[in-house]
Amino acid sequence: HCNLTLLFGFGQAIACADAGVTLISPFVGRILDWFKKAKGVSSYSMEDDPGVLSVQRIFNYYKRHGYRTQVMGASFRSAEQVTALCGCDLLTVAPALLTELSSSEAEVPKRLDADEARAMNIERLEIDERSFRWMLNQDAMATEKLAEGVRGFADDLESLSRYVAKLLSS
Repeated sequence: HCNLTLLFGFGQAIACADAGVTLISPFVGRILDWFKKAKGVSSYSMEDDPGVLSVQRIFNYYKRHGYRTQVMGASFRSAEQVTALCGCDLLTVAPALLTELSSSEAEVPKRLDADEARAMNIERLEIDERSFRWMLNQDAMATEKLAEGVRGFADDLESLSRYVAKLLSS
């Protein structure tokens, strides 16, 4: 049982599902941030939000092909991103956004539906190491955000190691 995080690319999502991973956590907001910076734009409509579209694509692919891996959208930048993924298996939402959502009286229609996804014409892709590496390499956002995240985890591990060493030497 595991939750795969630092998930930015479709190839990563397929590889996780093929490996029987329990849960993936695509970072909706971080994907959006990268595209806004790369394209030099200040915003995207919800219909064009790259982070929302990524999770929708993964969810529909998983449900169409009967994968048991659950999708948990994460790292939201707005309540609109959260509601755009209504129907996703799971969502992890910051307290500030939960407060905003709880004070809203707007209708929130289900946007993702497993039954509808099962009826979609979505080709199943076979991923091996070579095709995985190719897909990741072809996706600049996924490559950059994954590398950035791994470096961040490595820095955190170093900080934790120094902290524990200091405690042990006291």
